[in-house]
Amino acid sequence: MSNMTDKLHEECGVFAMFDNDGFDTARITYAGLFALQHRGQESAGIAINKDREITLYKDKGLVQEVFPPDVLDKLKGRMAIGHVRYSTTGENSMLNAQPLVSRYIKGQLAMAANGNLSNYQELKHRLELDGAIFQTTNDTEIIMHLLARARMKTGRVETALAEVMKDLKGSYSLVMMSPQKLIACRDPQGMRPLCIGKIDNSYVIASETCALDTVRAEYVRDIDPGEVVIIDVNGIRTIRDNCIDPHTSKICVFEYLYFARSDSIIEGMSVHEARKLTGKILSETYPVEADLVAGVPDSGIDAAIGYAQASGIPYGKALMINRYVGRTFIQPSQEQRTTAVRLKINVLKDAVKGKRIVLVDDSIVRGTTCAKLVDMLKEAGAKEVHMRISAPPFVWPCYFGTDVPSKKHLLACNYTIDEICKMIGADSLGFMPVERLSEIVPNIRCGFCDGCFTGNYPYEHEE
Repeated sequence: MSNMTDKLHEECGVFAMFDNDGFDTARITYAGLFALQHRGQESAGIAINKDREITLYKDKGLVQEVFPPDVLDKLKGRMAIGHVRYSTTGENSMLNAQPLVSRYIKGQLAMAANGNLSNYQELKHRLELDGAIFQTTNDTEIIMHLLARARMKTGRVETALAEVMKDLKGSYSLVMMSPQKLIACRDPQGMRPLCIGKIDNSYVIASETCALDTVRAEYVRDIDPGEVVIIDVNGIRTIRDNCIDPHTSKICVFEYLYFARSDSIIEGMSVHEARKLTGKILSETYPVEADLVAGVPDSGIDAAIGYAQASGIPYGKALMINRYVGRTFIQPSQEQRTTAVRLKINVLKDAVKGKRIVLVDDSIVRGTTCAKLVDMLKEAGAKEVHMRISAPPFVWPCYFGTDVPSKKHLLACNYTIDEICKMIGADSLGFMPVERLSEIVPNIRCGFCDGCFTGNYPYEHEE
């Protein structure tokens, strides 16, 4: 991957609304997507349903760039689904921006999904042999093709979706609209989050609870793994044909380590508290004498607070982030990526000069960002820099919607921890122990997938 950086990116976030109160559905959906912007910055889109006719607007860029007020003014309707995207499967192009809208013999459908089908190639080949023509290279179009075929054999679109789910392997949280219904579902392992909220008599669906908070929706519940939720004028109902024991489901552990916003609650567990626990465990496992604990903004801050509280070392800022730089991770060359780090992050020189620093970050994929940060801190006068990483080392690829590349690109597959420490210029380096990973989510209502750390995957996958 030419645009691969030291940070991970998750494919996307989804938001949907069924209005029963006369709300401005488009603007509420816009606000929900804005709250989910961290899940994808390449494109944004909203499909809205007015009088059973679906209108779509989408473009490359951030939510506020794609949807100026004059565009939102034109989007009127009772139902809406929205999407923000980062591409892990499929190219970064307008064709792959979501939602997708299609017409077939039964009418219109709009769909947006978060995740990755591990049997994408198998399904695509099967559909092509059956005459299917594809306009995009993303997974959502696969699901729409399968759904259209299944709908010809069933009386209801939600029943067709439940049948299609039996054919899908991988991670997905999905929202869709038919002319009269808003439908949402999660894969049977529940690898990607999805929750239900309520505003007065209206319903919203979102990838994370932080989006519910933004639109002032009351949290109702998480959608269960394998569950199909249907919302229409008659209220809300579910299909549970694909549900498994929730205690055996496996949400992606990186939702807690990095992907989700820290003010979200996923499967009953606060993301903020989970990240603080990683810091506590790191302080117990890798104690060190130091003067200051700091987090790499924003993803390392919660873990740094946990490390400081457990160790008794003062917590403080060592780095400042420039929030106006934008998508600096999409850079074609190493030189440009290195420059981008300095554009996005600056050192608080007075805070670090002459001090021994514990710097906490969420992950190391290939080490380039960490190396630059250590160099910047020492250039600013830090006496020592001790790196602590709140995730275990990546030693296996992810096939379920995270852009962890092949093993040959994973630093921990090719070097020892001591070697990585020397490569990044740190005085010491400690990763979250994989055997203690479950301790960060003591109140979780399900299991979790840690395949990128252990090689134990919940689904079979295509190489």
